[in-house]
Parts: sequence; C-alpha cells; structure tokens
Amino acid sequence: MNAATNEYLRQKFGGYYGSPAFLSALEIPKNLEQREWGFIFFDNADKKGMKRHTSFSSKDEVANYIKSMNPRHVYYSTAYYSLPSAGTMQEKGWLGAELIFDLDADHIVRTAYDEMLRRVKEETFKIIDMLTCELGFTHDDIHLVFSGGRGYHVHIEMPEVKGWGSSERRELVDYVCGIGLDPEIMLRGRGGAEKGKGATANRGAAKSPNTPPENIHSWHYRYRLALLEYLTALKQMKQEDAVAKLAAIKGISKDSAKEFIEKSLSPTITRLKKPENTIMLSKSNRVLKTILTGEDSDFPNVLREKAALTDEPVTTDVKRLIRAPGSLHGGSGFKVVSVDVKALDRFDPLIDPVYFGTAETKIDLMFPLNMPLLGNNYSLVKGINTVPEAMAVFLCARGIAEYVGGK
Repeated sequence: MNAATNEYLRQKFGGYYGSPAFLSALEIPKNLEQREWGFIFFDNADKKGMKRHTSFSSKDEVANYIKSMNPRHVYYSTAYYSLPSAGTMQEKGWLGAELIFDLDADHIVRTAYDEMLRRVKEETFKIIDMLTCELGFTHDDIHLVFSGGRGYHVHIEMPEVKGWGSSERRELVDYVCGIGLDPEIMLRGRGGAEKGKGATANRGAAKSPNTPPENIHSWHYRYRLALLEYLTALKQMKQEDAVAKLAAIKGISKDSAKEFIEKSLSPTITRLKKPENTIMLSKSNRVLKTILTGEDSDFPNVLREKAALTDEPVTTDVKRLIRAPGSLHGGSGFKVVSVDVKALDRFDPLIDPVYFGTAETKIDLMFPLNMPLLGNNYSLVKGINTVPEAMAVFLCARGIAEYVGGK
C-alpha cells in the first residue's frame, strides 16, 4: 500500500468515526470497566504494532478515543479482568470470559469474496443450529456479529460459561467440529449414544444420550449420513475406478477393495438407510473400518462438511481480543455489525454493513475482478477503474488496489 492509499483510507475512516453514524452504531460490551481494548493504527502494518492494555469506563470515553485516534482496527477482550489496563496478563486478574465461536471463510474455502461470504453464512447457520438444538442454548443466549471481513462471531455471554477454562471450551469446540468421533459409537443403531470427544457437550446437551439416530440434530445422524453419501458415490463409479479409489488408501489391497465392492457395498448402504441397524466394524469388515479411520482416507473430508467449521483456537482462548461492533474492519472498510440471529437469512454482508457511498473514485487494480456490492455487479479490469467510493475503500483496504483520485 502506497502513502496516498494509506492516507485515503485514513481520511475515510476518520470521516466515519467523526460522524453521528458511528456514535449510533458503536456497541459497548457488558461490564465495560472489566474489558481490555486494543487498537491497530494506519501506521502499523501488522498486529505487532497493536496498542493494547487500554480500558474505558463509559461509551463516551470509547467513542472520543476512537474519534481522536482514528484506528484502522478496534478490538476488545472477550475476557473480564479486575485490572484490564495492567501491562501484563498476570497483573490483569482474569475473572472469566465470553464463549466465542469465530467463523472465518478463510478457514473454509478460498474463492471469490462473495462466494466466501455465502459459504461462511452456511457454516454460521450450522453452528447456531447445533448450539440451539443440541447444546441447550437459546437464540436469546447468542449475540451474533458480522466481523466486517470474511465471517461471523458468535458470542455467548451467559454466566454459566463465564468461568469455563480452555479445556471445557475445547470439548465444546470438538463437538461442533466433529473432532474425536468414535466410528463404532456413531454406527450403533437406535439407542446408540451420540457424543463428541468429551463430556462438556453432552453435559450441556438438550437431547437424551439415547437420541434416536433418525434425529437430524445429532452427530449419530450426521456421521451415518456422511458415510451413506461416501458409499453411494463409490457405488455410482465404474467398478475399476472404485477399486482404485479404495486401493489408494493405505491398508486396503486391490483384492480386498474388489471384494468389498462386490459383496459388502450394497448391503452396507441398505443397512445404513435404516437407523435402527448397527454397522459392525469387525475384522470381516476391515475395509470399511479403514475407510473410516485410515490416515490417508478421504472420508474425513465428507464428514467435515457436516461439521460447523469454526476457528478452533479462538474458542479455546480465554483471553482473546474480538472486533468491536460499530467499528470499521481495516481490511474491508465494512462495519462490524450485530445481526439478529433470527434475521441472519435476510442479512446481506455486501449491502447492510457498507457505510461508504457511490461517489466515483479512481483506483489502480492489481488484477481483473468481478464482484457484487451495494446490489450491483462490477466487472473490473486490471489497471485504472472508476468505481463507487465503497468499492474503492474495500479494494484499497484489501491491499489489491491503490488510490488514484476522485472524479
């Protein structure tokens, strides 16, 4: 980013932070006096230059600081501290933390920006569904925030989770991500226990440990469905291709792959379709067990699609900084905004959080780009383009264009 582009963004952010729109949009977290705040400024290229160990006692203090300092990124701690402005973590005095799930498209798929936003919304629906239908939380317990960049933050501020340490949070994130699932338990018929890796998920679950496998809100169901999809795709392949696919998995020979396809594949599919049936992973069914547990099998990729693909370290970190709603995301120029959980399907991340307008602005783009924004589709060429101000801020903030000038 050249100096002119950096100054352009600085001025645009400053205009927003000096406007009534910012004061209206700024949301102050609960227990403000116990939160640490962190800021990255336009002169700092990365988080090594973050200013943190800052605290405030009122919304006006927060707003006036942001207005005067004009940061590029604004964060507050998910943790509560007795002395949040102390210079070391030991001195702060940890009192607890919100439970946070971070869904970032960068961890899910690498593709066009609008497609990334579509996919990450799907994952957000998944995790909300798991939290409310399986883990005993309600929509009212969830504070959902669009990050302004590539995803969503799910905040749970209940007193019951405030004191959880990293291990309890690890068990919960293992559940939503489908980590540590036992194939033999997942493939038990009606009455088989469904569980993740640890006890925390089950302790908070709204379902009985004997939830029937046909209940779609369970890992028992999702696991069997993933296997059914995998085996059905295998059956639809030419036999020689199916044999080659299985034989490519370490521990499965061509002969055993051929025997499984000819003798066991169709009966296993039939049994999977009836949730009361248990699928045995005995020595005689060694090929199936290797499909499920082999270190180079691609079945985990199918199973992964059934999980909610949250960023695991964020949930387990009890001292995390998270973006402040009402601030601007320094990598897009979009607002960080709260989203009503029940209105997520209607939220458009390429319209609703966009603050900047349509004033014509010239930018020098690094490569051709097609992208929707503010309800319009733009087809841009490499080099000089005239685009709406909102697009110019976005492209410059993303580091893929330089500012050339206004109309």
